[in-house]
Amino acid sequence: MTRPIFIGGTGSHAGKSWMTAAVCRWLRRRGVRVAPFKAQNMSLNLYPCREGGEIGRAQAVQAEACGVEPSADMNPILLKPNADTASQVVVNGKVWRDLAARDYYAHFPFLLEQALAAFRRLEARYEVVVMEGAGSIAEINFREVDLVNLGLARRVDARALLVADIDRGGVFASVVGTFCVLEREERDVVRAFAINRFRGDAALFEGGVRTLEQRTGRRCLGVFPYLDGVRIDEEDSVALEAMPAPAGYGQDAAIVKFPLMSNFTDFQLLPGARWISHPAARRFRTVILPGSKNTLSDLRWMRLRGLDRWVMEQHAHGARVIGICGGYQMMGERVADGGRNAAGLGLLPARTEMSPVKTTRVVNARMASGHDFRAYEIHMGVTAIEGVHEPFAYVGGSGEGIRHGRCAGTYLHGALEDPVVLGELLGEAPPPAADREAAYGRLADWFEQHADTALFEELFL
Repeated sequence: MTRPIFIGGTGSHAGKSWMTAAVCRWLRRRGVRVAPFKAQNMSLNLYPCREGGEIGRAQAVQAEACGVEPSADMNPILLKPNADTASQVVVNGKVWRDLAARDYYAHFPFLLEQALAAFRRLEARYEVVVMEGAGSIAEINFREVDLVNLGLARRVDARALLVADIDRGGVFASVVGTFCVLEREERDVVRAFAINRFRGDAALFEGGVRTLEQRTGRRCLGVFPYLDGVRIDEEDSVALEAMPAPAGYGQDAAIVKFPLMSNFTDFQLLPGARWISHPAARRFRTVILPGSKNTLSDLRWMRLRGLDRWVMEQHAHGARVIGICGGYQMMGERVADGGRNAAGLGLLPARTEMSPVKTTRVVNARMASGHDFRAYEIHMGVTAIEGVHEPFAYVGGSGEGIRHGRCAGTYLHGALEDPVVLGELLGEAPPPAADREAAYGRLADWFEQHADTALFEELFL
C-alpha cells in the first residue's frame, strides 16, 4: 500500500520544497520507491517533461532527488501568472485556458478530479508519494476549494508534517496560530512539526520546542539548522528577495528582473550578478535579458522604465547583451502577436511571430567549440533570422539562436547553467560546476542528522 506524506508550511517560502527534496532523497537512500507530488503550483520556473508537457521546476528537482524522470503527474495543475489577477492554467502538462483569479475556483470539481487522478497514477507506481503543499496550510478562506493543502491530504489519507521558518521570526505565533485556526479534522491530519533554518546552538531552543509541543499537542520532528552551500532550484522569485548581497561569480553582469520573468534558475551560477529593475548608473560587462511569460508586456514595462534605452547605452559602451527565450525575442527588430506588435531593441537581425503552438522539449546541444550541454525549450513563437549568422549552438545538427557581434540570443533554457557555456559567453574563466547529486546527498544528511527518524517512521511510514 502506498503511503502519502504531506509536507505543508506555516507560510510561503518556509522551506517546503527544500524539506520535500530532503525527504525524497533520504527515502531513496533507504531503497524506497518514492515520487514527489504537488497538485497545484503557481510558478514561472518551469521544466519540460520528456514524455511531454511542463511542470514546476521544483517538482522536477524533487523527481531528480528521487532518481526518477519528471512527469506531468507530479504537478497536474500549474498556474502561470500573466497578470496580477489572471493566469494561464496548465493541466496535466498542457495549456488548458486563461482564467481570472475570481473565475478559477468555479472549475474546482474538474481540477480536483484531475489532481486526484494524477495522484492515483503515481500511487500505483510508487511506495511513497511525498506531497508538497502551497503557501500556508491555514488559508481557511480557501477551505472549501482546497486543491493542494489539507483538503487534498485528507482525501488521499496522507499524514502531514508542518514546516516553520524560524529565521523569518514569529515562529511561535505561526506554529501555534496555524493549529488554532484549523478545524479538528484538519488538525488530526498534522502529525508533527519541524523548525527550519535555525541559526546558532539548537540546545538553546529546547525550551521553545517544549512550549510548542505543549501548545499544539504535537511532537517536534526536529530543529533543522540553516544549511549554507547547498542550492536547489526554487519555485518562485520570492527566493531572489532572500538572496544575500551580490557576491561571487558574475559581479560584472546585470540581469533585468522582468515582472513576468520565467526560469530565473538559468542564472544560479551567477550569484554575483545584479538584478536590475531600474536603470543603474554603473557600467556592466554583460547585460542579460531573461525569459518572460509575456514578451510584449515585459517589453512595454522596460520602455516605461527607460530600461530599453539603458540596455542600448550599456551595449554602446561595450557591454555584451545576452537574451534567453523572451529576452531573445525582445532583442530582435519586432515581436508580433496577432493584431499586437511592437518594435524590439534592434540588437539582433531577427523577427518573432507568436503562435498558438508551444514548444516544450529537452535537448542535447553543442557549442561551436565542440562542448556538449543539456538544455530545454519552453516557448511560444517562432523567430526568423535575417541573413546568415553564427548560431548560438547546434541542436540535432541544426543551428539554434544567433551570435551577432557582442550580442547573443537563444531559446535554450539551462545553457547558462553549464559553466563552460557561461564562461564562454561572459569571456571569463568558467565558474565551478554545480554538483546536484552532492547537493541532494547533503540534504539527505541534513535530514538524517537533525530529524528524529524513529519518530518519522512511527508517524509517517
